[in-house]
Amino acid sequence: MAQKFNLQIVLDLMQERADEATRELGRLIAAEKSEKEKLLLLQQYRDEYSQRFLAAARNGLSTREWRNYQDFLDRIDQAIEQQKKTVSTSKEDTVAGQDRWQEQNVKLKAFDTLSQRFHSQEAVREAKREQKITDEIAARRREGKGEE
Repeated sequence: MAQKFNLQIVLDLMQERADEATRELGRLIAAEKSEKEKLLLLQQYRDEYSQRFLAAARNGLSTREWRNYQDFLDRIDQAIEQQKKTVSTSKEDTVAGQDRWQEQNVKLKAFDTLSQRFHSQEAVREAKREQKITDEIAARRREGKGEE
């Protein structure tokens, strides 16, 4: 009878951790992509608003209108800088997630290799047991025929 792999529980745990690291990495990549898209939208909005400001300036602006445009552009610039920081943090989180994912997969591979070796050795042992039984049966048959 074949033996059970003693570390199967650990192998299953490593598989669960690797799966969780994979899901987390996917979430981090999606979050980073989302943050980059937000930054791009802010930059595009700033460009559009700046074009409106230049068009309005050509037609003449009061001091108040000029200040309002400038204040709003300053707020957009601040939002862009904040979003750049958020994107940077998100990139760092993704890199850390990739490291965790890789680490978990290395551990999983190590236990999977042990499991494969165990099963290969167990298959060899089982084949030897079966061969021994077959040889014993054949020897008994020969002995039985010799007695007749």
